[in-house]
Amino acid sequence: MTTRIAKVIAHSGLASRRDAEKLISTGVVSVNGVVIDSPATLVDDTDVIMVNGKQIQNQSETELYMFNKPLNTMTTVRDPNGRKTIYDVLPDEYKNLRYVGRLDYKTTGLLLMTNDGDFARQLTLPTNKIPRTYLARVGGTKQNFDSARRGITVDGIKYRPMEIVELGNGKIRVTVTEGKKNEIRIVLRACGAPVQKLHRESFGNIKLGNLAQGKIIKLSQKDIDELVKTL
Repeated sequence: MTTRIAKVIAHSGLASRRDAEKLISTGVVSVNGVVIDSPATLVDDTDVIMVNGKQIQNQSETELYMFNKPLNTMTTVRDPNGRKTIYDVLPDEYKNLRYVGRLDYKTTGLLLMTNDGDFARQLTLPTNKIPRTYLARVGGTKQNFDSARRGITVDGIKYRPMEIVELGNGKIRVTVTEGKKNEIRIVLRACGAPVQKLHRESFGNIKLGNLAQGKIIKLSQKDIDELVKTL
């Protein structure tokens, strides 16, 4: 079966499909030793595909993994400040995977990872409104979550309404659908409830459950199909 090369590059986890098209236009992609200039070029499993002189694997199926991100790790390939990254924790066989969105240095819990860069981009588009649920421990003596539940503007940035369930003893469960950088920490601080601890429990239909910290498992095709239905 043949597949468009831009899709193959995206499935490899090297880039999103849009970025793959840019790579092709710059002349750094070759098939069987011949440089190509069209993202619509068709390839199959027998073709040798090189990007910037490095061979990529032609993976025909999207794979999705669930990783329990440890505390004090950066969601990036490498950190200019020398801090530990998720790729320092992941076993070698998973280091070609692309992360789906980010969890900040101090946030733990569910981080999805995939071999398909285009799929990763789709899952993080704000327009798809995929719910992410977090368990937070918060401080503060004048907590008021009404503005967060309605939707709030902080420092000129608008944040969508959040679903917040108060669990007692300084714990709350927060569900967001947008994914702006540090949005939960920013919004809760504005509500008089600065975050002391933050842990993601679920992403769409995918739930972390009892997966141990620092561990990664492959999700089933059924899990992927159910997630795709929400896009």
